[in-house]
Amino acid sequence: MSTIRTRVAIVGAGPAGLLLSHLLGIAGIESVVIDQRSREEIETTIRAGILEQGTVEVLDSSGASSRVRTVGHRHDGIELRFAGHGHRIDFADLVGRGVWLYPQHEALKDLIAVRLGKGQDLRFGVTALRVEDAASDRPRVIATDANGDPLEIEAEFVVGSDGSRSVVREAVTGSHTGGYFREYPFAWFGILCEAPPSAEELIYSNSPDGFALISQRSATVQRMYFQCDPNADPNALSEEQLWEELQKRVPGTTLKEGPIFQRDVLRFRSFVAHELLNGRVALIGDAAHTVPPTGAKGMNLAVADVLVLERALRALLLENDDRLIEAFPEKALHRIWKAQHFSWWMTNMLHVAPDASDFDRLRQLGELRSVVESEAGRRFLAEAYTGWPLEGLA
Repeated sequence: MSTIRTRVAIVGAGPAGLLLSHLLGIAGIESVVIDQRSREEIETTIRAGILEQGTVEVLDSSGASSRVRTVGHRHDGIELRFAGHGHRIDFADLVGRGVWLYPQHEALKDLIAVRLGKGQDLRFGVTALRVEDAASDRPRVIATDANGDPLEIEAEFVVGSDGSRSVVREAVTGSHTGGYFREYPFAWFGILCEAPPSAEELIYSNSPDGFALISQRSATVQRMYFQCDPNADPNALSEEQLWEELQKRVPGTTLKEGPIFQRDVLRFRSFVAHELLNGRVALIGDAAHTVPPTGAKGMNLAVADVLVLERALRALLLENDDRLIEAFPEKALHRIWKAQHFSWWMTNMLHVAPDASDFDRLRQLGELRSVVESEAGRRFLAEAYTGWPLEGLA
């Protein structure tokens, strides 16, 4: 077995792992990043990307991504649509902030390029099997390299940023699944199509037929979703039926149609790991938590985790001060549970539950009216959607 020695071993080359390695590099702390996927797979798997203003500022100011401002598109509001009418939530007016539409795979391209440009030891096709000696001052990642040969990474600290099916999680919580969990009785049927945007800003639509989200990707490619059964077959409906399903869920808006070139069913759930830290092993990003996509919190919450952990690692590895690493779980969880609540609230306010009664439906409309007809309600949504301040996290 070949052995690599480094200061921080990061399992997972997603947004959390790559940004953490980037910020550690600026602080002069060496790291090794591994991921079982190929670089091509990471950079071409299309994922949604609504970035909070704070996330954009971190990526831009740290040198991790300049394209986020030049290629990404700033949005200063969203539309909540229900009962056949649209209601704009004006972020800029309510909280003085906005969000950026910038797909996650584009951010990953930026992060990979900047890390390789700095000489980062970034290894693709390396599969982590387990983490050993978490409680010691030299935890180890046991893995196989791209050729299938055994590999050991010995570090002063190990970070699991390896997604919702995290291998590192077992070393922290005692099991691969240890956490607080909620599954939802609906999913999203997503399409990518060749068409111009149907609206200037995203539309979140509640209708008697179920939820729909009219999103964007570019001037010529659009992303749209509608609520469906989690077991729905992505290939069961024709293009004509898909457009019919989407259109009836956004009454009052005429969608601009085009050829559909990708379709999928996205299950979603809420999860928070029972523990985020064990000895010298920590969890961040989707390894630590997942949220329904309705609140646009996934990548943004990962960035907040990174800021808290990077500050703690600087204190630990450069100053031999373990106070911040011991406080890491409590500080990270404060924001994680706020994000969980907001994502749960948006999901339940906008989707139609399979067993919803007439009372449930009318109460839901009352809730939506309470939000859009109240400046305080609109401000709460705008504040949470655009992101709570990151001051104090780094």
